[in-house]
Amino acid sequence: MFCGGCLALQQAAAPPPPAAAPPAPGQPSPGLAFALGLIPGVGAVYNGQYGKGILHVVVLGLLISIMSSNAADDLEPLFGMFVSVWFFYMAFEAYHTAKKRLAGERVDEFSGLLGAGHPTNRLPIGPITLIVLGVVFLLNTLGLWSLHRILRFWPVLLIATGLYLLFGRVAGRSNRLPPVPGEPPSISGAGDDREDLR
Repeated sequence: MFCGGCLALQQAAAPPPPAAAPPAPGQPSPGLAFALGLIPGVGAVYNGQYGKGILHVVVLGLLISIMSSNAADDLEPLFGMFVSVWFFYMAFEAYHTAKKRLAGERVDEFSGLLGAGHPTNRLPIGPITLIVLGVVFLLNTLGLWSLHRILRFWPVLLIATGLYLLFGRVAGRSNRLPPVPGEPPSISGAGDDREDLR
């Protein structure tokens, strides 16, 4: 116990709490990654994911070319929203990847926000999607199939994405081992349950 004057002297002599240090040289900055993520592909390149950076540019180019070629007809406002959502996805994805790298977590070339929590032996959705899109655009270019007729079914993409994410969540939950009776639950198991509730 200190008297009023001694307590004030003690508090004045105590060093101030350390401020948050900026990232060390060579370490990623999540804020800078977010800002660079608004430039197509640059946020991913900043995080060392060159393939993902190219993919970001290609997807944005496809969305813009669909809008500018009048292939979307009445769906141009929808594709305009897709373009703006894609810009923000790239920025947030770069931010989260930089945070993972800063925390020392392993980051794959094509890891991202949508792939979190999925089993590693999942179906290669990315390559299959690129192949299907390539075939669709080739058939449109050759005049064998009208892109307008295909774009009428864009809600199927939303349904397929939702089913894929749901399957990943359910498969991840079923791969966990049940707790052994009499043993306290593990710390990692508690975190997994909280992640599933999000």
